[in-house]
Amino acid sequence: MKTSIAALPLIALLAMAGTASAETLLIDRVQQEPASAPVRGQSMAQVESQFGAPAERMDPRGGQKSQWPTINRWVYPAFTVYFEKNRVIDVVANKATAAEIGPKPPIR
Repeated sequence: MKTSIAALPLIALLAMAGTASAETLLIDRVQQEPASAPVRGQSMAQVESQFGAPAERMDPRGGQKSQWPTINRWVYPAFTVYFEKNRVIDVVANKATAAEIGPKPPIR
């Protein structure tokens, strides 16, 4: 098998790709871990009894108009829980390390 001179840069690039450091994607980690997070529809009291007090209760957002519900956010070490009124509407996994690629931290 003959290798042309034009193909040498491509071969060198492919060889370097194998030695690059691996990055962890947040979604890959979340898919590998067993699910242990609040589920949609749980009340604030249920979440607190199951997972304990949050590390941080962030200031509520929204509620300026009756059409805009107030959203509360509770931050736990592994995830952030979003509540509309007092019910879970979403749970977002937090980054495990600064090197992990995933969503930006919540706006404070």
